[in-house]
Amino acid sequence: MHAATLTSPRLQRVLRLLKDGQPHTTRDIVRRAQVMAVNACVAELRQHGAVIDCEARIVNGSRRFYYTMLKGPKDA
Repeated sequence: MHAATLTSPRLQRVLRLLKDGQPHTTRDIVRRAQVMAVNACVAELRQHGAVIDCEARIVNGSRRFYYTMLKGPKDA
């Protein structure tokens, strides 16, 4: 996989959101960071050294994914 540079506006928006270290749902990231492929953005940030946890939870009978950044990327 070829990751975009950390200067990518798309990755910067996701990074800015996840920097708070709090869990964010896929839907929250889509809305607040204005990206569609959340899993791809997370994979690219991981390529740059970020440690991002992804946890599936059942909420009201539906599976939701929560992303939490534990450590930022090397170059940020």
